[in-house]
Amino acid sequence: MTEQNQQTKNQDQTPKHGVRTPYIEPDPDPIRIYVACLAAYNNGQLHGAWIDVEDEDTIREEVQTILKSSPIADAEEWGIHDHEGFEGAEIGEYTGFARVVELAEFIRNCDGFGGKLLSHFNEDIEDAEKALENYSGEHASLADYAESLTDESTEIPENLRLYIDYEKMGRDMELGGDVFTIETGYKEIHIFWCH
Repeated sequence: MTEQNQQTKNQDQTPKHGVRTPYIEPDPDPIRIYVACLAAYNNGQLHGAWIDVEDEDTIREEVQTILKSSPIADAEEWGIHDHEGFEGAEIGEYTGFARVVELAEFIRNCDGFGGKLLSHFNEDIEDAEKALENYSGEHASLADYAESLTDESTEIPENLRLYIDYEKMGRDMELGGDVFTIETGYKEIHIFWCH
């Protein structure tokens, strides 16, 4: 993006009618579900809408709007046919709205790894919340974490430092059941103690 485009993006936008409105950056990772009218779907028509997951009441109101505007009269049944932003957490066609909201809140509170943490614990929020109590942060690798942990807890003479294999230490921590990891990207390893 050129510097001029960036400046324009960051400035207030003035539409043709003269009222200034601030530029609002769209949410790059919305948590939302696609709810479809099953009566329309079963009759070969796609009728539904994307709904941002905020609270149960809003979702219910939007689903009622979808059903009332259905091309099939008196439509009553709906299904979740797609979802975005759940980071791998399982959402089924008939997952209840309370569960959808609960999952979304957990994911929002975990800064990029909530869905994968939930998957690690088979969607059990209680176990995933307990794991957060033993969260040791994001590191470039398990070896980097092992080195950092060693440096914090032990004084290593410089002449011995090159003989320590932090990769093996990190691997042994994981294989021994002391820690588990959640990888969210290149050199983005989230580390949790198991006990």
